[in-house]
Amino acid sequence: MVTFTPEYIREEIAKVTWYHRIDLGHGIVTPGSDDTLNRMAMIGLPNDLCGLTVLDIGAWDGAFSFEAERRGASCVVAVDSFCWSGKGWGTKDGFDCARRLLGSKVKDYELEVLDLSPNNVGRFDLVLFLGVLYHIKHPLLALERVASVSRSHLILWTQVDLADLDRPAMAYYPEKELNDDPTNWWGPNPLAVESMLKTVGFNRVEMIYSWFPTSNTAESSRSRGNAIFHAWV
Repeated sequence: MVTFTPEYIREEIAKVTWYHRIDLGHGIVTPGSDDTLNRMAMIGLPNDLCGLTVLDIGAWDGAFSFEAERRGASCVVAVDSFCWSGKGWGTKDGFDCARRLLGSKVKDYELEVLDLSPNNVGRFDLVLFLGVLYHIKHPLLALERVASVSRSHLILWTQVDLADLDRPAMAYYPEKELNDDPTNWWGPNPLAVESMLKTVGFNRVEMIYSWFPTSNTAESSRSRGNAIFHAWV
């Protein structure tokens, strides 16, 4: 394994526009706009992944992929399309740079979520599906694809909406209603997420964390926020 100097690492990361904050050692963390290190703690990623296989769907810069590898996963596969293709918010430059600087063996496939299947990526002990579901036009179909490659455990982070309703429901954002972003399509409420996960084959679902920003706006009155779910086949 090649050892890079701190000076070289800083020069290389300066060439990339980062989203994730990734600890590259030597006290150097990539200058991403996302608070990735705190999110890492929030999602409930197991501390010991020794011998497990992990799939990171929507990997972008790969922070969660590389962390799974660091925690002992025997095989990690990162999948993305929207970001890596350059059509979305970023490129694959951050992933490629971090993988090289970390000496990582994480594998990568440029695939849409709806193209996932056991035939093209395999099946995994742990699947990470973080911040992706609400960007997909066909959420239940997407979860079917995710379930098809899940052998045991799924960690899902998603936008949620209509959380004050006592039945499964989803808010539809046909234009830029959520964060002025036309790539946001759906805000399922927690009951809808749980129901959809069970519909596609997960036997047990737990919402481990949720948060809803408080304000006096109409947006907050619909109980809009984020939630993290763990599900098991």
